[in-house]
Amino acid sequence: MTNGRITIKSALVAGLVCAAVVAGCASREKESVASGDPPNVIYAQADALMDKGNFQEAAKKFEEVDRDHPYSPFARRAIVMSSYAYYQAGLHAEAVAAAKRYTTLHPGTKEAALAQHVIASSHYDRMTDPSRDQDRTRKALKALEVLVRRYPDSPYAAKARNRAKITVDMLAASEMKVARYYLEQHNYLAAINRYRIVITKYQRTAHVEEALMRVAEAYMALGITSEAQTATAVLGHNFPESKWYQYSYKLLKSDGLEPHENEASWISRAWRNVRPRSS
Repeated sequence: MTNGRITIKSALVAGLVCAAVVAGCASREKESVASGDPPNVIYAQADALMDKGNFQEAAKKFEEVDRDHPYSPFARRAIVMSSYAYYQAGLHAEAVAAAKRYTTLHPGTKEAALAQHVIASSHYDRMTDPSRDQDRTRKALKALEVLVRRYPDSPYAAKARNRAKITVDMLAASEMKVARYYLEQHNYLAAINRYRIVITKYQRTAHVEEALMRVAEAYMALGITSEAQTATAVLGHNFPESKWYQYSYKLLKSDGLEPHENEASWISRAWRNVRPRSS
């Protein structure tokens, strides 16, 4: 975010120059002035604190602009900059709260993309490994998807797309970890339900190959060979060079079976409209 700081500051300079011109008029509006300083002075103080790396103090100063001079031309930008300063300070909850306030009040402004970027980054930075609860990962994915959908031409969209892929992979990995546990415990139905999530929701992750093989393994253990044949057929059709296909194929052959896709199977239906990654 260091390089982003330079870009963000540069993008706001032009607007602030214009804002400074009318600051004198704004100061005559009906507003409480607790500090006695005009909004442009407080904003400049906050910006100076940012330059020194005093992010938490900067955030409080930006909030002072919005609180004491809500009708000034600096107030709107102060909200988003307070969220960014809180994020830089590592105070993610405060950063998200300020950024959400901005996107709620000013969703169509040019700084709204930055606010959404702060929300997504705050959740993304706190994601946990697949063995732990994935609530923050899900929140990060949702925020990233909003960023890409609402602000596709923003400077943050490309990074958001890449991060979204990582979050999806993390969610798939979490499901795989739980599914493997159930399979090891011979709780085949529970394992299938978890692998099913990967097969239906996360087809473009690398985990789907193993998920199809493990589903075949679980169905074979349950004696539901037609589903095992379908899983192997789908796996072989989409990933013919995969080691997981080789394992699944050998598993069928050990019982005298061949891959055969039953198009009425949920596995086949899941694969009908959405295809996996191309590489």
